[in-house]
Amino acid sequence: MKIRLLLADDHEVVRSGLGIFLEQHSDIEIIGMSGNGLETLQKVQELKPDLVLMDINMPNLNGIEVTRQIKNIMPDVKILTLSVHTRDIMVSRMIEAGASGYLPKSCAGEELIQAIHAVMNHHTYISPKVMDSVVEYLHDKSNLHVSSTCSLTKRERQVLCLIGEGKSNKEIANCLNLSEKTIESHRYQIMHKLNIHHVAGLIKYAIREGITSLEIE
Repeated sequence: MKIRLLLADDHEVVRSGLGIFLEQHSDIEIIGMSGNGLETLQKVQELKPDLVLMDINMPNLNGIEVTRQIKNIMPDVKILTLSVHTRDIMVSRMIEAGASGYLPKSCAGEELIQAIHAVMNHHTYISPKVMDSVVEYLHDKSNLHVSSTCSLTKRERQVLCLIGEGKSNKEIANCLNLSEKTIESHRYQIMHKLNIHHVAGLIKYAIREGITSLEIE
C-alpha cells in the first residue's frame, strides 16, 4: 500500500521539486500540496494523508502550531519536519508538538526516504545533523517549563501565532474569516491569560514559545 503524503511548504519551487523526487518512489503518492498553515490544516482534514512533510516557516500558522493542531484532531497522521531551522529550540518545539521526525533541508534525498519509512513504521527519526544539539538542549533542566499557552483555546493560539507574524487585527480577521471585533476580543483574552499587556510582548512570547517561527537570539 502506498504512503499517502501531503507536502506543506511555503515555497512553490520546493514543493514542486520534492514532489517530483518523492513520486519517483513507487510506494509514495503525493495526494496534495499546501503553502500556508491554515491551508495545511484544511487539506489534512479533507484528504486524510498518512504523512505530512511539514515545513516550519509558513504564513498563517507556522509548522509547529499546525502540527500541534493536527495531532489534536487526527492523532494517527504522522508528521515529518523538513526545515531550514537546525537550532535546538526549534527542533525540540516541533517534537514536543507531536512530530515523529525532523530533518534539515540540507539532508540528502536518501536520508529523506529513510526518515519517511522510519516514521511510517512508528519510529522517531531525528537527523544526526541536529541530534546532538537537541539532546544537549533537553538535558538542560533550565529549558524545561510548563508553557502558559496551555491555558489558551485553539482559536486564541491561532490568533497569537498570527500576532507573532506581525499581522494587524484586520489581517488576522481576513485570515480566519472573523470580524475585527472578534479578533480584538481574542487579543484581550490572550493578554489577560498570559499577563502580557502590549503587542511587542506578545510577539516576543510567541517567538520564544515556538508559536511563530521567527528566529530569536
